[in-house]
Amino acid sequence: MTESTAKPALPDRLSIDPRSPHHVPAVFEHDIGILFNGKERGDVEEYCVSEGWIRVPAGRTLDRRGQPLMIKLKGKVEAFYK
Repeated sequence: MTESTAKPALPDRLSIDPRSPHHVPAVFEHDIGILFNGKERGDVEEYCVSEGWIRVPAGRTLDRRGQPLMIKLKGKVEAFYK
């Protein structure tokens, strides 16, 4: 079967938070995977390939606005469509 919709190119920086300026809704119509230091991560909230970092939640900790507290991890980042 051929896929009728073309997938948009993955941006250098992407966030799943719709309030972020780096949120691209067209990309989230497809399943995305993130490799961080050679291992696939499923908890990534935001990434930047050129700067080499991802943001992930720090456990169950919440900030004062009720959003998950994020930590930045640095390493090799690769984004791909599944």
